Amino acid sequence: MLYRLYLFVITTLLGFACSSSSENASEDQAAIYSIMDQQVECWNKGDLDCFMQGYWQSDSLMFIGSSGVIYGYDNTLQRYQRTYPDLAAMGQLTFDVVTLDRLSADAYHMVGQWTLDRQDDEIGGHFTLLFRKIDDRWVIVKDHSSSSG
Repeated sequence: MLYRLYLFVITTLLGFACSSSSENASEDQAAIYSIMDQQVECWNKGDLDCFMQGYWQSDSLMFIGSSGVIYGYDNTLQRYQRTYPDLAAMGQLTFDVVTLDRLSADAYHMVGQWTLDRQDDEIGGHFTLLFRKIDDRWVIVKDHSSSSG
């Protein structure tokens, strides 16, 4: 009888823990998708400062692109400003998320595709993002973006 009570208590506690973890994961994923949606909205308005709010405001932010590794929030913003100096260069951004995987309670890994639909052309590529929960806020701490073509 004691064994059954013990088993019931353990099963119940595990059920609560898994349910709570699953609910937190769903909330975390929704917050991360919201960041991506906000970035698209900001980009499509031509507001790079707003777009960058999804990134970690730290010198340790890492962006990897065609010209190599860039460290720091300010350097990443400057790179975007040089590469996309106006609305014509920015075009209309879309993201297609391929995977979003939970690595831990404070880390997610995302793989996806990006597309810029511009007046004279369309460009795109893939990205890999590492999100971390820092100071109770999800932010991109590493971004590896590549162009296709």
